[in-house]
Amino acid sequence: MKDFDFIGHRKIFFTISLVLIGVILLAAIFFGVELDIQFKGGAIAEYTYTGELDENSVQSTAEAAIGRQVSVQKTQDMADGSSSIVITLASDAGLNVEDQEKLTSALQEAYADNSIHLLSVDSVEPTMGREFLMKSLLAVALASLLIVIYVAIRFRKIGGMSAGVMAVVALIHDVIMVFGVFVILRIPLNNNFMAVAITIIGYSVNDTIVIYDRIRENERLYRNKLSFHELVNKSIHQSFTRSLNTSITTVLAMLCVAVVAVVAGVDSIVSFAIPMIVGLVSGFYSTVFIANPLYVMWQDHKSKKRLAEKSAK
Repeated sequence: MKDFDFIGHRKIFFTISLVLIGVILLAAIFFGVELDIQFKGGAIAEYTYTGELDENSVQSTAEAAIGRQVSVQKTQDMADGSSSIVITLASDAGLNVEDQEKLTSALQEAYADNSIHLLSVDSVEPTMGREFLMKSLLAVALASLLIVIYVAIRFRKIGGMSAGVMAVVALIHDVIMVFGVFVILRIPLNNNFMAVAITIIGYSVNDTIVIYDRIRENERLYRNKLSFHELVNKSIHQSFTRSLNTSITTVLAMLCVAVVAVVAGVDSIVSFAIPMIVGLVSGFYSTVFIANPLYVMWQDHKSKKRLAEKSAK
């Protein structure tokens, strides 16, 4: 790894990323993007019960009763130990009184020994989800702008503006990879997507700035001794082990969370942990193999442009 040319092999890394992005876009087009109730609207019905219930069986019963697709999740109140089952219907139509009665009757008839009783029914307006999504996207856009400004000021002596722009390109790459996990694994797009995206943005930009800082230090040490290509490559090598070890440690921690969540059947944690793992891996990849090679390309382009202007004079 000591002599590996990260910048020289950039076309391979760019191709890998473009292929993955293409697969994600095709999956989104042909299979669609599932939206959770927060973004699509719908209803949440909660029923208390005794004994044991099978979630798949309840889901089949509920869908047969109202003729629409639902998701089912079991919960338990830690205070009194009571069990309840939450039936989520993501749909613009919601759940009217007639459907509520059909659903309740079907469940009570199918599971007569489980003392099923309706606890609550809540409607979710899709406009609330859209408003949350727009605010989240605005927060991401604002964070990206602040990153560009911060990097431009802090690393102004080594072309800070271009460094900041390329850091944001890497962040967009990571968010697309996270989005791909939701699309390909058919996880409904929910609050967890925005939580993972914002977390990965903070994690990835920190990794990128560490390498930029090394580039700035090396620029002082090796001024006029190394080409910019060689300078950045050397800086990546010096930071590589640290970045890799940090990423492996964080991924292992999230992997433990994912395994525990799968064993415990906590779907909300699983839909956060798995995309987070992919985002962490993508964050390391984009920092080393995407942001810095693009940064070198931009600086080389600027250098060639300046030389051309001087030659013209």
